[in-house]
Amino acid sequence: MSAPVSIPAPEAPAEIGSIGRVFGAIFNPKPTFESIVRRPSWLLPIILGCLIFIGVVAAFTYRGGWPSFFEKQDADNSRVQEMSPADREMTLERQEKIAPTFGYVEGAIVPFLSALGVAGVLLGAFVLTGSVKADFKTSLAIAAYAGLPWVIQGLLGVIVILLKDPATVDLQNLVASNPGAFLSSDAPKWLAALLASIDIFAIWNIALIAVGFSAINPKKLSFGKAFVTVLVLWIFYVAVKVGVVALLS
Repeated sequence: MSAPVSIPAPEAPAEIGSIGRVFGAIFNPKPTFESIVRRPSWLLPIILGCLIFIGVVAAFTYRGGWPSFFEKQDADNSRVQEMSPADREMTLERQEKIAPTFGYVEGAIVPFLSALGVAGVLLGAFVLTGSVKADFKTSLAIAAYAGLPWVIQGLLGVIVILLKDPATVDLQNLVASNPGAFLSSDAPKWLAALLASIDIFAIWNIALIAVGFSAINPKKLSFGKAFVTVLVLWIFYVAVKVGVVALLS
């Protein structure tokens, strides 16, 4: 009798480190998110998000952009316009003084809170629909690395701030990556909010989230189904945001 033939066990996929995941999520997302799902981690992309947020605030402050920013904001504020010239000047000085500190605090907490919120909503949507079974840590890891396009947008924003006249910089739309960047200043605010949401980086973010969740169980949840699920959630979010802006404007 011939000896039984032993079949070697397939090698486990090589794991990707945190730094490799940062670049992999952007340039080679499928195997990268497969690695993230196997061993979830989320700290590094969130730290990068905080640093870039703070970098935008620091660059804008260094370039002296706050006076023109608040002058434009106050021009649309009826309460400020009703003040005396002296009170308006005092208000502007106060805004310029506290804005950098407020911006740095936001930069330290907003990326983390945003990732937590997105992870919670996504986990609820995919688990409740029976698409996948996952824990919050995995969802947070996917949300964190899928948010890296916003880090790239922030880096581009810093370059824009450093190169352009600060008086012409739109801090709320630094990179012309959506149709809202091309609207005139007197366009309806609800329309500006709608068009600003149709952003290249937002679509990129949605696609990476879909790659991540489909990597949990690709046989049950395809990339297409995951993409549609995230897209529906995003459309709902945009509709609520535009509705709120329309009511308040």
